[in-house]
Amino acid sequence: MIQFIDTKKENLIAARLSGKLNEKNLKTVHDRIHQIIDKGHKVDFYFEMDDFEGYTLKGFWEDIKTDAAHIDDYGKMAFVGDKKWQEWAASATDFFTGSDAKYFELENKAQAMAWMAS
Repeated sequence: MIQFIDTKKENLIAARLSGKLNEKNLKTVHDRIHQIIDKGHKVDFYFEMDDFEGYTLKGFWEDIKTDAAHIDDYGKMAFVGDKKWQEWAASATDFFTGSDAKYFELENKAQAMAWMAS
């Protein structure tokens, strides 16, 4: 499930992720990516992962297709979670995308949002 978080930053997609993300969930993110790109901005992401279990197979495939199509359109990425695999995923994202990606523990949500605003 994706619950979008309202922010004042025009190029930021902020969301709480929980459960397993499916293809439909990822298409809503993809639509938001296009809205930001169409305004001439790089896309920043803030993902708060609480009880996040990952992706369905189709959801994972949709995420890979979206990332491959927009890899040069991404800016900063904050991953906020409480599991080691989430920290690893943030590191892999930083390596593979060339984006500035950082991992924050859940208790450091405010620090992650402040980093996104800087």
